[in-house]
Amino acid sequence: MFKKNPKVSVVIPFYNCMFVGEAIRSVLRQTYKNYEIIVVDDGSTINQHLIHPYLDKVKYIQKPNGGTASALNKGIDTAGGDLIAWLSSDDIFLRGKLSKQVAVMEETGADLVYSNFNHINEQSKITRRNVGIVLDNRLDFLKQLPKSCPINGSTVLIKKDLFSTIGLFDESLKYTQDYDMWIRMAGKAHIHMINEPLINYRLHEKMGSKQHVEHQWKEIAMIKEKYRGMLARLIHCEELGKGDDCDDD
Repeated sequence: MFKKNPKVSVVIPFYNCMFVGEAIRSVLRQTYKNYEIIVVDDGSTINQHLIHPYLDKVKYIQKPNGGTASALNKGIDTAGGDLIAWLSSDDIFLRGKLSKQVAVMEETGADLVYSNFNHINEQSKITRRNVGIVLDNRLDFLKQLPKSCPINGSTVLIKKDLFSTIGLFDESLKYTQDYDMWIRMAGKAHIHMINEPLINYRLHEKMGSKQHVEHQWKEIAMIKEKYRGMLARLIHCEELGKGDDCDDD
């Protein structure tokens, strides 16, 4: 049974990011009020002062540098909420983000709800709207997974209990821990998309996906190969209308 007015833990991994103050403020502006903000400082060497004005409003955790997956895992381990949201420190939640996702999760029984999103630039101006891949059903979602990652991590709201079943983010993956996680969740979770932009995703020159393109593509190729057989089975089962109950077919 879905808990009424569940507490949401918003985990913000932070490493030297100059936009972290905007990210925090976007959570403080949410129409949904039962939340906590956990900022995980992943060994930053600059820009920590941008968090100081909000220290009375966030849980601030400092740890040695280990990558985004390790920061997310630390936040999830620390979280006191029923639901987990992830906000990259250079992105922005729109005001109704959490309210709309909690309502949809209650209505549909989904374990993970994600959304469409906009692109913004370094000045926080929207440059493109509704840039996410729209997938209307589970079969389309499964068929997209062998091709690319269909979920923007900052758009997700996830039942915390799901991590007990699936496990935490793979800390050996520096750039594609999200892609790996959504594939792992695909076989176990009810995943629902809201086709409405609920975050602004910032494109800028210092973002990891631009600075480490070659390593990112190597990880993507590795993940595709690792889960190729599993995804083929899930797609086959869904096409037969048997869910996961067709291993012997």
